[in-house]
Amino acid sequence: MALQGIPTDVPARLDRLPWSAFHRLVVIALGITWILDGLEVTLAGSVAAALQTSPRLHLTAEQVGLTGSAYLAGAVLGALYFGHLTDRLGRKKLFNVTLGVYLLATAATAFSWNFESFLFFRFLTGAGIGGEYSAINSAIQELIPARLRGRTDLAINGSFWVGAALGAIVSVPLLDPNLFGPDLGWRIAFGSGAVLGLVILYLRQFLPESPRWLMIHGKEGEASRVVDEIEARVRASVGGPLPAVKAGLHLGAPHRLTMASVARTLLRAYPGRTALGIVLMASQAFVYNAIFFTYALVLTKFYDVAADRVGLHILPFAVGNFLGPVLLGPLFDTLGRKPMIALTYSIAGLLLAATAWLFSAGLLDATTQTVLWSIVFFFASAAASAAYLTVGESFPLEVRALTIALFYAFGTLLGGVGGPWLFGVLIEGEGRGGIVWGYALGAALMVVAALVELKLGVRAEGKSLEDVAPPLSSSD
Repeated sequence: MALQGIPTDVPARLDRLPWSAFHRLVVIALGITWILDGLEVTLAGSVAAALQTSPRLHLTAEQVGLTGSAYLAGAVLGALYFGHLTDRLGRKKLFNVTLGVYLLATAATAFSWNFESFLFFRFLTGAGIGGEYSAINSAIQELIPARLRGRTDLAINGSFWVGAALGAIVSVPLLDPNLFGPDLGWRIAFGSGAVLGLVILYLRQFLPESPRWLMIHGKEGEASRVVDEIEARVRASVGGPLPAVKAGLHLGAPHRLTMASVARTLLRAYPGRTALGIVLMASQAFVYNAIFFTYALVLTKFYDVAADRVGLHILPFAVGNFLGPVLLGPLFDTLGRKPMIALTYSIAGLLLAATAWLFSAGLLDATTQTVLWSIVFFFASAAASAAYLTVGESFPLEVRALTIALFYAFGTLLGGVGGPWLFGVLIEGEGRGGIVWGYALGAALMVVAALVELKLGVRAEGKSLEDVAPPLSSSD
């Protein structure tokens, strides 16, 4: 148990570290969660048409949309449940649990025998990925130096699209009827996610518990020892002495986490940040989940793209989405969070509205539609990644994982779960008019989010997490 007013230099020691092999391991071992999510979502989108022609499942467009919603609903509940455990039990303890849920569920998806079983296994797969979000986002932000937190977090969240690209690539041969039967290719596609997950299990054994989590749970000695080990690894990597520690922090008794304390923190201490987080998460969730989960259906219905060729159109779309956070990410640390978040949200919304008008007028084909989506989501991807960055760094350490889960849950429930189903219904309707209204709604939500960011945005660039939001146990 920590003593009242005990000093600690753990945050300062972590924030002053130079970039090293240790930080690269953090990015690879933890950031790969987004690659898994991208793989899962892209495979689900790419095989949508194959699921409709599967002799075993034979899903309708509406059922395909419902499976997307089931995946997101599972992610919401998984984030809430595992997020609470992450704040109570630690970041590292939850890594293998959530990854294990994902591995078993995605493997089981490959053996689905009807719509109900497919729906259930997609729900469980989402629960595993949702649980990963809380623990991984918390650990990454707590281990990465403050001056690099923005670009690193955006790049990691953007790596979702590395998984999307992998999913698009593997879906092409797997859905080729000349190579695999109509009921075999999609099963192998989902099974491939489990293979990638096994590699992650090996990498994560080399990562420590978050020293910041240990620090606020009265384990200052253990936290200091973990930082000692990290510093030794960094010194070995960079081959020189480390910068001096310039600041410290005083902690009181560890905070006892309850739902009441979380509610007080969100609604009384940080109401503006709470409203901002909900708006940013909900708007990007609607645009991404509604459009991306049904992208394959748009290609096959309106542009007559063959099911086994859908992946070729998703690949450039994924590249644009990945390049956005990577190329724009450094500007979030230099120009700042507030102007860059407002800029990326507003540009994405305006470009989405323009693309919707061109689609409505019948001026696009499959190629030009893909090019325009790639440009729109170059900016939208950076915006969405910044939403996760914002909710992760804007609240105290003691409630970080659970607040990430809550914002993810609220945003996904408001903007994501119903989106794929809504667009599935719109696509099944006649003509393009209905789906255009869906695109217009997404565009409006993005522009509104940009305006809210200008009003309520948090200037967190270059600041320690403890300066952005002091720990609830701080005695300073």
